[in-house]
This record gives sequence, C-alpha cells and structure tokens, in this order.
Amino acid sequence: MPKGFTFLPSLALTVAMALPLAAETQADADTVVARVNGDEITLGHVILARASLPAQYQEIDDKQLYDAILDQLIDQSLLKQAQDGVVPKHVALALENEERSLLAAETIEDVLRASLTEEALQAAYDAKYANGFDEDEYNASHILVETEEEAKAIKAELDNGADFAELAKEKSTGPSGPNGGELGWFGKGMMVPEFEQAVIGLEKGQISEPVQTQFGWHVVILNDKRTAAAPELDEVRGELAQKIQQDAIQAKIDELSKGAQIERPALEGVGPEVIRQLDLVQE
Repeated sequence: MPKGFTFLPSLALTVAMALPLAAETQADADTVVARVNGDEITLGHVILARASLPAQYQEIDDKQLYDAILDQLIDQSLLKQAQDGVVPKHVALALENEERSLLAAETIEDVLRASLTEEALQAAYDAKYANGFDEDEYNASHILVETEEEAKAIKAELDNGADFAELAKEKSTGPSGPNGGELGWFGKGMMVPEFEQAVIGLEKGQISEPVQTQFGWHVVILNDKRTAAAPELDEVRGELAQKIQQDAIQAKIDELSKGAQIERPALEGVGPEVIRQLDLVQE
C-alpha cells in the first residue's frame, strides 16, 4: 500500500457501505490501538480506513493490511501535529463539507431503509401494471433497397400480387433479407423514428408506401400486432425500487424544506465564475 494514502470516506461510500458483523471480540470501536503524543487512534478509525480503500487493497491479507493502515494513521497523526493545532481555512471548510455529506448520507440511509418494503414494491407494481401493460408490440417485415425508384418498383410488384417474403429474399439489401425480411417482435423506440411511424400507421397485412430512413428505402408489411404482457414483479423490482427510493428521498427533502428557514443572499458584483477562485480559501 503506498505511503501517504489519504483515507477520506465519501457520501457514496457511506450510503453503500455495509460492514459485516465482526466475530466475537472484547474490542469495540473505541478500543485504542495507538497513541501519538497522546492523540488516540482507535479500532474504529482503522476499520473505517480499511472500508474506504479501493478494492485492490482490500484483498490484502488482514494482518498486513492492519499494520499498513495503522502505520499510515500514525504517520498522518505526526504530520497533523506538525501544524501545531492550526487548521487552515481550506481544511476547515473541507471538514465541514465532509461532515455535512456524511450526516446527510445517514439521513438518506434511514429514508431508504424505511421506504423500501415489500408492501411498497407491491403497491408501486399494482399502480403501474394493474390495468395491464398498455404498450403495443409489432411484428413486421421489410424490403430494403438503395433508391426510391427501386422501392416504388417493389411496391408495384407487391400490389400486383408478388409474394413479400420471396421478393425480400431476392431484392432486399438488409440482413433480414434471407429470412424473407422478417424483423420479429419489437416495441416503440426500438426502430428509427421514420420506420416506427410507418409501422404504427399500418393495419395487419397492409404494405406501406416507400419509407426513407438513414439506412435506405424500405417497403414494410405489418405481419401482426399485440399488446405487451405485463412483466412479473421480480422482472421490474430494481426499476420500481429505484423509483420508490428516489421519490422517498425527494419527499424527505421537501418535508424538511417546508419547515426550514433557507436564505440565499444576493451577492453584489459576484458571478458564477467565483467558484474557480481557490485563492479565496487559502490563508
């Protein structure tokens, strides 16, 4: 592990981190594992430092990693003490930001834990899919050619009774040509807009006029149409959970905002470019 590595937890880490249950031990987070000129380093400091390490370091043997982390914390304590108790402005501000972030993360964790229940998931699922899944799916075939003239000629042949699949095998330049132009089932948003609009406007068995897309000119036939079946709860569990949690966090922020006194004083003569002025936080 490189010397000088700084162990600063982040908001994302705090929200995501779930420390495993420790084996039975008489030690706790307040157990002192080192003192540097009287400043205590505890087991809790070591545990959180290890939890904030990149994944590649966490694979190191526990004994080696423990010693390396403790060495780092001791070194950092010595370097910290060299400041003789002086806390530079930028450090104080960074610590305030970090404290704000970590405590906000604790509130978020509480909200997430309370909001994500099986009852909430089932209610969200029922609200979205109680009346089925009202999206149409389409089964279509097409013949793709390079020019409008070719497409019009193909449409004329089809209008005179030519077999669509045979004509696709003979003349389509698209990869579906050998399969008679069949594209299988697809939903909205899966095809380029011009092609999708042409398909949506067709009745079952109807053949379109030539349609131009970025790929060339198409003649399309709608083979079939159906309403997509609603997915099972487990198939959309992750999507529903994310929405429930996002809504719960926003609701908590809205609730807190209503009862808070929030002021944003106007800064005369100060523009947004001020955020780049690092010299303002230097002493």
